[in-house]
Amino acid sequence: MSASESRRPRFAWYGDDFTGATDTLATWAERGYRALLFLRVPTPEQLATAGPLDAIGIAGATRSMAPDAAAIELDAAGRFFAAQGVELMHYKCCSTFDSAPHVGSIGAAVQTLRRHFANPFVPIVGGQPNLGRYCLFGTLFAAAGTGGRVHRIDRHPTMSVHPVTPMGEADLRRHLAAQGLARIGLIDYRGYEACSVGAELDACLAQQPDAILLDVSCGADLPVIGRLIRKQMRAGPMLAVGPSSVAQALASDLGAVSAGRPAPARRDGPVLALVGSLSPVTRAQVEAASNYRRIDIGPARLIDDAEYVDTVRRDALQLLDVDNVMLVTERPSDAPQQAERAARATAKLLRAIMADAAVSRLVIAGGDTSSHAIATLDVWGLSYLAPLVPGAPLCRVHSDDARLDGLELVLKGGQMGGVDFFQRAKG
Repeated sequence: MSASESRRPRFAWYGDDFTGATDTLATWAERGYRALLFLRVPTPEQLATAGPLDAIGIAGATRSMAPDAAAIELDAAGRFFAAQGVELMHYKCCSTFDSAPHVGSIGAAVQTLRRHFANPFVPIVGGQPNLGRYCLFGTLFAAAGTGGRVHRIDRHPTMSVHPVTPMGEADLRRHLAAQGLARIGLIDYRGYEACSVGAELDACLAQQPDAILLDVSCGADLPVIGRLIRKQMRAGPMLAVGPSSVAQALASDLGAVSAGRPAPARRDGPVLALVGSLSPVTRAQVEAASNYRRIDIGPARLIDDAEYVDTVRRDALQLLDVDNVMLVTERPSDAPQQAERAARATAKLLRAIMADAAVSRLVIAGGDTSSHAIATLDVWGLSYLAPLVPGAPLCRVHSDDARLDGLELVLKGGQMGGVDFFQRAKG
């Protein structure tokens, strides 16, 4: 069945943060599928406004949640997607798999969502080559920035020292076992060229594992993985885990063709950029940016000083009258709780600015920053407009607020884009 013939969504995804969720949105839309990303479980009215969809997503923030809180949100999402009759539910995690037993637990997410998708095959797709992510013999490797040197994830200059979920284990089976997935099978990349890969999968399934990890060494592995997944979907609705390569694999196997749409001309008005990411990649992009008026922000003062927040808001609005503006947060204290409070305070600042600003495009850098910031705005959905950089597409905002509806939006993870990212993002 082609995308245009489908009368209901066949595919669904839940993003554990907003930046990654937009990458999956782009993956489906660029291949000609009708896709829309909701910011929460949609209302019947919002579903009606969206129209027929082939792929339907929800952007969440479980990457920064404790397991009990994440389970409540994911149970509601899983129940909604199951009621839609989707054939594959994709738990979209970060391509670096940064997570921990106490926060952002992928294992806890799988245990919750499997209640709604009982297919015995739970594939975990372990890499995304277009973002420089590779999984070999179950071991994860990632590039440091676009085109950067590739590191084993536990030696990655950023992910190994992540302020909340540092990656201290590169073997994804061991990493996820600590999160409750004790029995994970493995199909390594050498099997993809062999005619026996189907038999290997059958042998893995016979052991009744919690999940099966699938290596990804290069882009050519993805159609093979897509065929394996699609064949097993005949056994019933399936849960799959991984970055946007899950959608890439399925679309490759289904023979989807790129829609190839050009970037639209930017609407009139200034660009507002909010930078909460502490990644060295993003910080280098900030230093290279020009044609923005920069305002540096102290996160601790955002948390505790209402007068300071109002001063920053007024300064930003004044500068937006004449130019593009970039708000850049300084590093908070090393405590994860302080980082979380800073992200929430930064999100409230953005809401206060957007209440009075007339901007044409909003650019937000940082996974947790993006999730908190967009959640504070009166936005219910995002659709795909055009490519910008891999992992950070240009999107369109859907809102019942006429001031926000149609706003152009880019959400960027810390590792995404080249040094000229902010120059490209301003259009």
